[in-house]
Amino acid sequence: MSWWKNFKASACHHKLGAGSKGQALEAVVELLVKAKALDAKSSEGALKALAAREELASTGVGMGVAIPHVKLAGLDSVVCSLVVLEEPVEWAAVDGDPVDVVFTILRPEARTDEHDPEEHLDMMRWIASLSREGDFRSFARQADKKSALVDLLKEHAPA
Repeated sequence: MSWWKNFKASACHHKLGAGSKGQALEAVVELLVKAKALDAKSSEGALKALAAREELASTGVGMGVAIPHVKLAGLDSVVCSLVVLEEPVEWAAVDGDPVDVVFTILRPEARTDEHDPEEHLDMMRWIASLSREGDFRSFARQADKKSALVDLLKEHAPA
């Protein structure tokens, strides 16, 4: 599948500065707006939804990776970002380790012409499997530009 195509280089970042989980989520939402992947009017709602999701349960899946993901009103299609933080931040991850690789996924509340909830679940399983791959994490951390992150996702796409 070509789920990697949901990740645009302009919505990714290879050394994003953030001193906390909250600052990381704010920076990712700003990045998505700047990349025109998310409408500026939706940024406050996106940030609130991401913060509420973290209060419900941490999206830190371990090994330095977090996968914040929420449903967001007003979206027609999925909005994705992969960032590597400049320095790891505390995320209350399942293994207690700080996080520096963050996949952020915003999706429509329901099926649309551009969004299939079943395919979305398959994409989320793919992202979860990437988070467990040591080589993927290592190469992501070594990326020296945004496009290298997208290329890495493409290389690890299922056949």
